Amino acid sequence: MRLWMIAAALSLIAADGPAAVASEPGAAGGEKPRFLSLRAAKTNVRFGPGRRYPIAWVFVRRGLPVQVVGRFETWRRIRDWEGSEGWVHRSLLSGRRSVIVVEGPAALRRKPDAKASPVARVERRVVGRLVRCDGAWCSVEFSGRNGWIRKKAIWGVSKADR
Repeated sequence: MRLWMIAAALSLIAADGPAAVASEPGAAGGEKPRFLSLRAAKTNVRFGPGRRYPIAWVFVRRGLPVQVVGRFETWRRIRDWEGSEGWVHRSLLSGRRSVIVVEGPAALRRKPDAKASPVARVERRVVGRLVRCDGAWCSVEFSGRNGWIRKKAIWGVSKADR
């Protein structure tokens, strides 16, 4: 009887195990969601934390911002700017911060002020390198052009970014 109960318990753990626990924001060690970027030009996103899980989709652009929302061992559960989630190996992520324009076209300005002269207009879905944020504005580089853009026009930063 005990052997049957142990087998049943192990099958439940295997069926609902680490992936379910680690999929919640901040799970697995209390890690808070944070933003990173894709290190590789081709990144396989999987249905679960391991090579045995099938590939859900493939990112084909280096530098895209992603939000880490969970982890299991060397795998990270990420969310993209459209809200899709999946698992990638941590070696495919970079600490170099980037942003993507979600409200565009957006003005890139010389100073963090709506009245400052524009440097460029940045279209929706353009990816840039995050330099820093100051309140409601972020300093960003888009294809060699530096300037300030409203935080609400981009994805890849949190309220706490300064």
